[in-house]
Amino acid sequence: MAGSMIYSFSGNRLDTGRHVLVRDGAPVAVEPQVFDILCLLVRNAGQLVTKDRLIDEIWDGRIVSEASISSGINAARTAVGDNGRDQRIIRTVPRRGFEMVAEVTADERGTAEARADLRQTIRYVAAPDGRSIAWSSAGEGPPVLYASHHLSHLEKDWASDLHAPWHRALAGAHRVIRFDNRGTGLSDRITPEDTLDDHVADMLAVADAAGLERFPIVAWLQAGAVAVRFAARHPERVSRLVLLNSYARGRLARGQAPAAPGDDPFISLIRSGGWGDPADGFMRAWATMVVPMAGAEQTTDLIRLIAHAGTTEDALLQRDLIDNLDVTEDLARVQAPTLVIHTRMCAIHPATEGRRVAAGIRDAEFIEVDSSNTIIIAGDPTIDRVIGAVLEFLGADQSD
Repeated sequence: MAGSMIYSFSGNRLDTGRHVLVRDGAPVAVEPQVFDILCLLVRNAGQLVTKDRLIDEIWDGRIVSEASISSGINAARTAVGDNGRDQRIIRTVPRRGFEMVAEVTADERGTAEARADLRQTIRYVAAPDGRSIAWSSAGEGPPVLYASHHLSHLEKDWASDLHAPWHRALAGAHRVIRFDNRGTGLSDRITPEDTLDDHVADMLAVADAAGLERFPIVAWLQAGAVAVRFAARHPERVSRLVLLNSYARGRLARGQAPAAPGDDPFISLIRSGGWGDPADGFMRAWATMVVPMAGAEQTTDLIRLIAHAGTTEDALLQRDLIDNLDVTEDLARVQAPTLVIHTRMCAIHPATEGRRVAAGIRDAEFIEVDSSNTIIIAGDPTIDRVIGAVLEFLGADQSD
């Protein structure tokens, strides 16, 4: 694998290893696809990059419209401080393609050095009830607390290609604090007595251990409910809130799941006996419900991650807590600017629940994207748009 590079041009610094763009000393939020366009142009500075080559390398040869190409180039220009009128940095060659016309200098960095920049450090903190909660820190810049779903593993997720776009993008511009919920990954196990408030206390313990005073939270699925209650109870600590496929009411609380676990196909698949086994048909059926747009190899990778996250019993206890949660009354008490993003065709937590969350939080922004995945992983057709929206929203925190 070739060493990563740092390209400098017109006050910009493009670091391909850390996947970060810095302009005039400040990090710039860039969607992954736009970052790839910039990389292609700087690698070929002073040379014409034809539209055909751009389509082959950025869109994998798929048929794309002129509007999509123009949108990508315009976003690249904006990111580096250029525009379509001046074209000081990126020039359009009519009917042919584009050229990086700024003077570019390149410094090679070894792959090991590049990976070291994104290396995470894992630590532990004791929750108020004495349970050990594993948390990690990676990247530099303004902090963000990244709260994952209930089947996480700090080490395995960090090394996974499924989650790499998120880790690259966030840690490229922020100090990212992640943690494993009790009952998953490297944290202590969950018990039947644990409540949503215990998870809120865990989040506070992690924030304090990481030295976070006022910070944004990016939360997935049930962690969104935890983050909502945290923000309602500790408004002075939360500067911004991003909720991804989150919901205020669990499946039982909203009447979506059968009251008897034996009648619930989702629970039955977990109980099937093949939890964490990629060769088990029931396990693959469960994983396909979670990420229906994933390919066979990605489904296998997800199941392997789940196997490290916890046991069948852990998953069932988590599911019981999640299905019964309800933070509806907390929504109105959230004071932080909030962005709610939901996949339009999510079968497990329908988009109506995301709209309900957005409607309950004052002035919350809502984005609905055309995906059926419960978790937006690498290869999801909406991932560039979603990550870009999250980075832009977090970037606004620095100008508030």
